[in-house]
Amino acid sequence: MRVCVVGSGGREHALAHVLGRSCDVVVTPGNPGIPGSIPAPATEIDADLYVIGPEAPLVDGMADELRAAGRLVFGPGADGAQLEGSKAWMKELLVAAGVPTAGHGSFTELEPALRFLDDMGDLFVIKTDGLAAGKGVLVTEDRAEADDAVRAYLSGEAFGDAGRRVVIEEGLTGPELSVLAVCDGHRAVPLAPAQDFKRIGEGDVGPNTGGMGAYSPVPVAGADVVQEVMDQAVLPTLGELRRQGIDYRGVLYAGLMLTPQGLRVLEYNVRFGDPEAQVVLPRLWSDLADLLAGAAAGSLEDDPVFDDDAAVTVVCASEGYPTSPRTGDLIAGIEAANAVEGVTVFCAGVASADEGRLGAISPDQNSQGLVTAGGRVLNVTGQGPDLATARERAYAGVTHIDWPGRYVRFDIAAAAVESVSQRESA
Repeated sequence: MRVCVVGSGGREHALAHVLGRSCDVVVTPGNPGIPGSIPAPATEIDADLYVIGPEAPLVDGMADELRAAGRLVFGPGADGAQLEGSKAWMKELLVAAGVPTAGHGSFTELEPALRFLDDMGDLFVIKTDGLAAGKGVLVTEDRAEADDAVRAYLSGEAFGDAGRRVVIEEGLTGPELSVLAVCDGHRAVPLAPAQDFKRIGEGDVGPNTGGMGAYSPVPVAGADVVQEVMDQAVLPTLGELRRQGIDYRGVLYAGLMLTPQGLRVLEYNVRFGDPEAQVVLPRLWSDLADLLAGAAAGSLEDDPVFDDDAAVTVVCASEGYPTSPRTGDLIAGIEAANAVEGVTVFCAGVASADEGRLGAISPDQNSQGLVTAGGRVLNVTGQGPDLATARERAYAGVTHIDWPGRYVRFDIAAAAVESVSQRESA
């Protein structure tokens, strides 16, 4: 099978890496660190299956365009992609489906939005309605900061048109959880759960990012929790989409919080999480291409099977991320990191030093000539028989990676490893 992966980040590198176990894979446009990257548009590439990675082309209708041309596509059409393209629409659908979520309101006018904040208690959550590359969420206990964010969003100052409608939610507390389900329009099967780290600073402080790291499995999310997510969130959502005439074939990514009152859906994404994909997909024992092709054809059969091992990914980011990342710095150490037992480096925000030129990349491409070209540059993923070993290997890989201003959180999966250790010693 020949598979075309659409996208250019660490998620797409992980997809290509795992699909490459059984398939011939091309990635468009890819980046100079992803083997098989080619600059041709997806519509000009001949493949048996197309897997669309990022949210923006899904919202823009790329899956519809490819399906209209008779191609087999994994990824929802523009109608289903509204789940991520409009948080206000997503919230309306959750209410219609009876899915538990935070209390909320959506606003296009400043004064009603500020009045709504008066009833939100001491924790405020402000979100852009539209796409903001994972950065359009503010969680704060500072009312003045919340007011300023609402003004900046609605005025277009912060996120342009994506923020001219805001969704304000009640603040919730509890462990966060990511459960990705593969859907064929009627049936959905869960992948292994993961937990990611959205804040830029250690101890979960500072502004939200696209994600600074992740791990899988999650000690607090056993099979019973995953089934609860499917029963209370994913399957009702898929059913409501069908009732609205939407044939959803792709990933339904539920971002959840396990509150004292029960699970709550914080958001849905319509693509593989990034960096969750980098810890979930490498653990997959069954064939990823067969799974995605079955969903794309509307005929999911077998449930995915995962190894018993663990995976931890650590994001290496540029200085200044997420507001104004520094770029153009030469990257060193990718080969040495990949040589560490159990470590794979997935390339995200990289370019060729030769004017950022993209082209077909051979599997033995080294890091010489790769420069930073974005905020999140590399994802260093460690795998091992348990979380502690996977974490140790990931950070061992990180020690080899270097460029001026490289930034890393050093607490990824630390609490989870500690909780496992305490449970085992009790």
